[in-house]
Amino acid sequence: MDNLPNTWEDWISNFTEWQDRVGYNREWMGDFDLSIQFDWDRAGDVIEFGDYAGRAKWERSLQVPHQSMRDALVSMITVQGDTEFASVEQQRHLLASAPTDYDRYAAARIMAEEQRHGWQMAYLLMTYFGQQGRREAQKLLERNAQDGDRLLGAFNRPMPHWLDFFCYTMFVDRDGKFQLGMLSTSAFKPLAASMGPMLKEESFHLGTGSNGLRRVIKAGVIPLEMLQKFFNKWVSTAHDLFGVDASSSAHWSYVWGVKGRWDERKKLEAGIEVNKEVLNEEARGHYHSEIVAEVGKLNGYLPEGSAPLIVPHENFNRAIGAFKRQRFTIEGTPFEGSDEEWDAYMDSAIPNAADEAQLKELFKQEWVANKPMSARQIASGIGAKV
Repeated sequence: MDNLPNTWEDWISNFTEWQDRVGYNREWMGDFDLSIQFDWDRAGDVIEFGDYAGRAKWERSLQVPHQSMRDALVSMITVQGDTEFASVEQQRHLLASAPTDYDRYAAARIMAEEQRHGWQMAYLLMTYFGQQGRREAQKLLERNAQDGDRLLGAFNRPMPHWLDFFCYTMFVDRDGKFQLGMLSTSAFKPLAASMGPMLKEESFHLGTGSNGLRRVIKAGVIPLEMLQKFFNKWVSTAHDLFGVDASSSAHWSYVWGVKGRWDERKKLEAGIEVNKEVLNEEARGHYHSEIVAEVGKLNGYLPEGSAPLIVPHENFNRAIGAFKRQRFTIEGTPFEGSDEEWDAYMDSAIPNAADEAQLKELFKQEWVANKPMSARQIASGIGAKV
């Protein structure tokens, strides 16, 4: 760690070296502004939940009562920043194969916004958490999804093509929305104040996924049974991102006031009691209900008589939590059968080598309905110089 930054300017210099190392051309950003943004009003002034509720929110790390709480904040900020830079590493190569000009613009904008989000998290680490923060801010630029050493498994997964990208932005980025929302009421005010601008930008990422999948359905080139397999792949990945069941870290993060529930303020106003033993499961349940509704909207674009697309059950294909490596169908029922039958079932449920080979041929057609770019999008120059 010879390049450990002492100042924010040092970190920015290391950041540009990271861009060069991962092959990100800064011209792809067009007029996008990488800047630090806070919404202090939305953050609030008073701690809203946990043992310190009613006290003033902490504006400096030294106001945080205990080192264990500061460590938890550093960990949360680090993980969030790590996912942002990892996404750029996963997606960068897709710009060269964008199916339309609009899709190239959308992916380039998402990558620019992800980098801004990573900047924001690195700024918090550099500004508020001393030597520990500087060390973690630099590590954000040293791990690489292409080497498989990002902190969360989903952000090391290859993303070879645009169907993966549309499913990823629909399902995995939506997990990001929930994580940002749960941090938006944090007792650490600079973190809470960072979330409003990030959530506003995150909404475009989710829209890119849902819009892209809708256009895939409208084009009618990708078989619906294949599309379902990609839903199964990425939804099960997203379910894992909410963490283990009965998480002690989620429990203490709530007690300390550093991370709340989804829609924490609405729940407090409604007098909904918190069960600190199942916070991850609760958030996963909210997420699952939302994607069921979103896939229901997509079903409105299916040809008449088509079998509906579905969201796989939370127990299916899990690698984390109480149901990890257990055999459940996409409907959530225990699978009864031999090892060979299970392998055959999974081959039918998630994309396999034959599916990928077929997709390469289908991608030669107009497999995504076109979407015109607005004059403002063209003028931004984002993605124009790919």
